[in-house]
Amino acid sequence: MALDRLLAARASGHPCAPVRSLVPDLDAAYAVQSAWVATEVAAGAVVVGRKVGLTNPVVQAQLGVDQPDSGVLLDTMECPPGSPIDIGRTLQPKIEAEIAFVLARDLTGPGIGPADVAAATGWVVAALEIVDSRIAGWDIDIVDTVADNASSGLFTLGSRRRLDGLDLAGCAMTMRRGAEVVSTGSGAACLGDPVNAVAWLARSARDRGRPLRAGDIVLSGALGPMAPVLPGDSFHAEIDGIGTVSAAFTGSAS
Repeated sequence: MALDRLLAARASGHPCAPVRSLVPDLDAAYAVQSAWVATEVAAGAVVVGRKVGLTNPVVQAQLGVDQPDSGVLLDTMECPPGSPIDIGRTLQPKIEAEIAFVLARDLTGPGIGPADVAAATGWVVAALEIVDSRIAGWDIDIVDTVADNASSGLFTLGSRRRLDGLDLAGCAMTMRRGAEVVSTGSGAACLGDPVNAVAWLARSARDRGRPLRAGDIVLSGALGPMAPVLPGDSFHAEIDGIGTVSAAFTGSAS
Protein backbone atom coordinates (compact mmCIF):
# COMPACT_ATOMS: atom_id res chain seq x y z
CA MET A 1 0.00 0.00 0.00
CA ALA A 2 2.88 2.39 0.71
CA LEU A 3 4.36 1.55 -2.69
CA ASP A 4 1.02 2.22 -4.39
CA ARG A 5 0.75 5.61 -2.68
CA LEU A 6 4.25 6.62 -3.76
CA LEU A 7 3.74 5.32 -7.30
CA ALA A 8 0.52 7.33 -7.59
CA ALA A 9 2.35 10.48 -6.47
CA ARG A 10 5.05 9.96 -9.09
CA ALA A 11 2.51 9.26 -11.83
CA SER A 12 0.20 12.16 -11.01
CA GLY A 13 2.84 14.74 -10.13
CA HIS A 14 1.01 15.44 -6.88
CA PRO A 15 2.76 14.71 -3.55
CA CYS A 16 1.05 12.27 -1.22
CA ALA A 17 0.52 11.87 2.51
CA PRO A 18 3.36 10.32 4.55
CA VAL A 19 3.63 6.52 4.37
CA ARG A 20 5.09 5.92 7.84
CA SER A 21 1.76 4.66 9.21
CA LEU A 22 1.84 1.97 6.52
CA VAL A 23 5.46 0.90 7.03
CA PRO A 24 6.26 -0.78 10.37
CA ASP A 25 10.04 -0.38 10.46
CA LEU A 26 13.19 0.49 8.53
CA ASP A 27 13.56 -2.99 7.02
CA ALA A 28 10.05 -2.73 5.63
CA ALA A 29 10.87 0.72 4.25
CA TYR A 30 13.88 -0.69 2.39
CA ALA A 31 11.61 -3.44 1.04
CA VAL A 32 9.26 -0.78 -0.36
CA GLN A 33 12.28 0.96 -1.91
CA SER A 34 13.46 -2.30 -3.49
CA ALA A 35 10.00 -2.98 -4.89
CA TRP A 36 9.98 0.46 -6.55
CA VAL A 37 13.45 -0.11 -8.03
CA ALA A 38 12.24 -3.46 -9.38
CA THR A 39 9.34 -1.76 -11.17
CA GLU A 40 11.73 0.75 -12.75
CA VAL A 41 14.17 -1.96 -13.85
CA ALA A 42 11.30 -3.97 -15.32
CA ALA A 43 10.41 -0.86 -17.34
CA GLY A 44 13.96 -0.62 -18.72
CA ALA A 45 15.92 1.43 -16.20
CA VAL A 46 19.43 0.35 -15.24
CA VAL A 47 20.93 0.57 -11.75
CA VAL A 48 24.12 2.66 -11.95
CA GLY A 49 24.95 3.14 -8.28
CA ARG A 50 23.77 4.21 -4.85
CA LYS A 51 23.41 7.31 -2.72
CA VAL A 52 23.99 7.97 0.93
CA GLY A 53 21.54 10.41 2.43
CA LEU A 54 21.26 12.34 5.67
CA THR A 55 25.00 12.41 6.36
CA ASN A 56 25.17 16.13 7.09
CA PRO A 57 24.03 17.27 10.55
CA VAL A 58 22.54 20.44 9.03
CA VAL A 59 20.47 18.41 6.57
CA GLN A 60 19.48 15.99 9.33
CA ALA A 61 18.27 18.97 11.34
CA GLN A 62 16.35 20.29 8.33
CA LEU A 63 14.49 16.99 8.02
CA GLY A 64 14.30 15.98 11.67
CA VAL A 65 16.25 12.71 11.43
CA ASP A 66 19.39 11.50 13.15
CA GLN A 67 21.01 8.77 11.02
CA PRO A 68 22.08 8.15 7.40
CA ASP A 69 20.02 6.29 4.87
CA SER A 70 20.61 5.00 1.36
CA GLY A 71 18.92 4.82 -2.02
CA VAL A 72 19.48 3.50 -5.51
CA LEU A 73 20.66 5.50 -8.54
CA LEU A 74 19.19 4.67 -11.94
CA ASP A 75 20.42 5.73 -15.36
CA THR A 76 17.13 7.59 -15.82
CA MET A 77 18.13 9.93 -12.97
CA GLU A 78 21.45 11.06 -14.46
CA CYS A 79 21.38 14.42 -16.23
CA PRO A 80 24.11 15.09 -18.82
CA PRO A 81 26.46 17.93 -17.85
CA GLY A 82 25.59 21.19 -19.56
CA SER A 83 22.09 20.11 -20.61
CA PRO A 84 19.11 21.99 -19.12
CA ILE A 85 17.08 19.99 -16.61
CA ASP A 86 13.30 20.02 -16.93
CA ILE A 87 12.06 20.85 -13.45
CA GLY A 88 8.80 19.16 -14.34
CA ARG A 89 10.56 15.82 -13.81
CA THR A 90 10.43 16.58 -10.08
CA LEU A 91 7.74 17.38 -7.52
CA GLN A 92 9.43 19.34 -4.71
CA PRO A 93 13.07 19.71 -5.74
CA LYS A 94 15.97 20.82 -3.60
CA ILE A 95 19.64 20.73 -4.55
CA GLU A 96 22.83 19.89 -2.70
CA ALA A 97 26.51 19.64 -3.61
CA GLU A 98 28.31 16.37 -3.00
CA ILE A 99 31.40 14.35 -3.77
CA ALA A 100 30.61 11.31 -5.89
CA PHE A 101 32.82 8.24 -5.94
CA VAL A 102 33.16 5.96 -8.96
CA LEU A 103 34.34 2.55 -7.89
CA ALA A 104 37.04 0.61 -9.72
CA ARG A 105 36.67 -2.47 -7.51
CA ASP A 106 33.91 -4.25 -5.61
CA LEU A 107 33.43 -3.45 -1.92
CA THR A 108 32.36 -6.76 -0.43
CA GLY A 109 34.81 -7.58 2.38
CA PRO A 110 33.93 -8.29 6.00
CA GLY A 111 35.24 -5.12 7.66
CA ILE A 112 34.95 -2.36 5.07
CA GLY A 113 36.55 0.86 6.30
CA PRO A 114 37.82 4.14 4.84
CA ALA A 115 41.07 2.60 3.61
CA ASP A 116 39.11 -0.05 1.70
CA VAL A 117 36.97 2.64 0.10
CA ALA A 118 40.03 4.64 -0.94
CA ALA A 119 41.64 1.54 -2.46
CA ALA A 120 38.47 0.67 -4.40
CA THR A 121 37.86 4.19 -5.77
CA GLY A 122 38.70 4.93 -9.38
CA TRP A 123 38.04 8.64 -9.11
CA VAL A 124 35.98 11.24 -7.29
CA VAL A 125 33.63 13.66 -8.98
CA ALA A 126 32.01 16.99 -8.13
CA ALA A 127 28.27 16.32 -8.14
CA LEU A 128 24.91 17.98 -7.66
CA GLU A 129 22.02 15.90 -6.39
CA ILE A 130 18.51 17.16 -7.02
CA VAL A 131 16.71 15.59 -4.10
CA ASP A 132 12.97 15.27 -4.24
CA SER A 133 10.17 13.95 -2.07
CA ARG A 134 6.92 12.38 -3.10
CA ILE A 135 5.66 13.19 0.43
CA ALA A 136 3.71 16.45 0.60
CA GLY A 137 5.56 19.32 2.24
CA TRP A 138 8.62 17.17 2.89
CA ASP A 139 6.77 15.90 5.98
CA ILE A 140 9.09 12.93 6.40
CA ASP A 141 10.81 10.80 8.94
CA ILE A 142 13.48 8.24 8.09
CA VAL A 143 10.92 5.54 7.22
CA ASP A 144 9.19 7.86 4.75
CA THR A 145 12.41 8.88 3.03
CA VAL A 146 13.82 5.35 2.80
CA ALA A 147 10.58 4.00 1.32
CA ASP A 148 10.75 6.90 -1.17
CA ASN A 149 14.21 5.81 -2.37
CA ALA A 150 15.98 8.11 0.08
CA SER A 151 14.20 11.11 -1.44
CA SER A 152 16.19 10.71 -4.63
CA GLY A 153 15.38 12.74 -7.71
CA LEU A 154 18.07 13.46 -10.26
CA PHE A 155 21.82 14.02 -10.31
CA THR A 156 24.51 15.48 -12.50
CA LEU A 157 28.26 14.98 -12.44
CA GLY A 158 30.95 17.53 -13.18
CA SER A 159 34.70 17.43 -13.17
CA ARG A 160 36.53 14.44 -11.79
CA ARG A 161 39.97 13.63 -10.46
CA ARG A 162 41.91 10.86 -8.79
CA LEU A 163 41.54 10.43 -5.06
CA ASP A 164 45.30 10.15 -4.52
CA GLY A 165 46.55 12.85 -2.14
CA LEU A 166 43.17 14.49 -1.59
CA ASP A 167 42.00 15.45 1.88
CA LEU A 168 38.27 15.03 1.31
CA ALA A 169 37.38 16.07 4.85
CA GLY A 170 39.10 19.41 4.24
CA CYS A 171 37.59 20.10 0.82
CA ALA A 172 35.56 23.30 1.05
CA MET A 173 32.35 23.64 -0.97
CA THR A 174 30.53 26.73 -2.18
CA MET A 175 27.25 26.53 -4.12
CA ARG A 176 25.70 29.54 -5.82
CA ARG A 177 22.32 30.24 -7.35
CA GLY A 178 23.38 32.72 -10.00
CA ALA A 179 25.69 35.07 -8.08
CA GLU A 180 24.14 34.36 -4.66
CA VAL A 181 25.86 31.95 -2.31
CA VAL A 182 23.15 29.54 -1.10
CA SER A 183 25.19 26.78 0.56
CA THR A 184 28.66 26.33 2.00
CA GLY A 185 30.32 23.44 3.77
CA SER A 186 33.11 20.93 3.56
CA GLY A 187 33.80 17.22 3.44
CA ALA A 188 33.97 17.16 7.22
CA ALA A 189 30.19 17.72 7.30
CA CYS A 190 29.67 14.34 5.64
CA LEU A 191 30.10 11.90 8.57
CA GLY A 192 33.45 13.54 9.24
CA ASP A 193 34.81 12.53 5.82
CA PRO A 194 32.99 11.36 2.66
CA VAL A 195 34.98 8.11 2.69
CA ASN A 196 33.30 7.33 6.02
CA ALA A 197 29.91 7.74 4.37
CA VAL A 198 30.84 5.40 1.54
CA ALA A 199 32.22 2.87 4.01
CA TRP A 200 28.92 3.02 5.94
CA LEU A 201 27.00 2.50 2.71
CA ALA A 202 29.24 -0.38 1.62
CA ARG A 203 28.69 -2.21 4.90
CA SER A 204 24.95 -1.55 4.85
CA ALA A 205 24.61 -2.61 1.21
CA ARG A 206 26.64 -5.77 1.83
CA ASP A 207 24.54 -6.66 4.85
CA ARG A 208 21.38 -6.23 2.78
CA GLY A 209 22.74 -8.58 0.13
CA ARG A 210 23.39 -5.96 -2.56
CA PRO A 211 27.06 -4.98 -2.22
CA LEU A 212 28.69 -2.11 -4.04
CA ARG A 213 30.34 -3.18 -7.29
CA ALA A 214 33.02 -1.89 -9.64
CA GLY A 215 31.57 0.82 -11.87
CA ASP A 216 29.03 2.00 -9.33
CA ILE A 217 28.51 5.73 -8.88
CA VAL A 218 28.14 6.59 -5.20
CA LEU A 219 26.79 9.94 -4.08
CA SER A 220 28.35 10.29 -0.65
CA GLY A 221 26.11 12.93 0.93
CA ALA A 222 25.63 16.68 1.17
CA LEU A 223 28.55 18.95 2.03
CA GLY A 224 26.22 21.78 3.03
CA PRO A 225 22.53 22.66 3.42
CA MET A 226 20.04 21.95 0.67
CA ALA A 227 18.62 24.84 -1.35
CA PRO A 228 15.16 24.93 -2.96
CA VAL A 229 14.95 24.85 -6.75
CA LEU A 230 12.55 26.95 -8.87
CA PRO A 231 12.06 27.12 -12.65
CA GLY A 232 14.77 29.22 -14.23
CA ASP A 233 17.29 28.67 -11.44
CA SER A 234 20.92 28.03 -12.30
CA PHE A 235 23.37 26.56 -9.78
CA HIS A 236 27.13 26.26 -9.76
CA ALA A 237 29.14 24.45 -7.10
CA GLU A 238 32.88 24.45 -6.55
CA ILE A 239 34.58 21.85 -4.38
CA ASP A 240 38.19 22.74 -3.60
CA GLY A 241 40.66 20.21 -4.89
CA ILE A 242 38.08 18.40 -7.00
CA GLY A 243 36.40 20.83 -9.38
CA THR A 244 33.07 22.28 -10.37
CA VAL A 245 29.59 21.20 -11.42
CA SER A 246 26.56 23.13 -12.68
CA ALA A 247 22.86 22.65 -13.27
CA ALA A 248 20.24 24.90 -14.89
CA PHE A 249 16.49 24.31 -14.68
CA THR A 250 13.82 24.97 -17.28
CA GLY A 251 10.12 24.27 -17.60
CA SER A 252 7.34 24.57 -15.08
CA ALA A 253 7.02 23.06 -11.64
CA SER A 254 4.78 20.01 -11.26
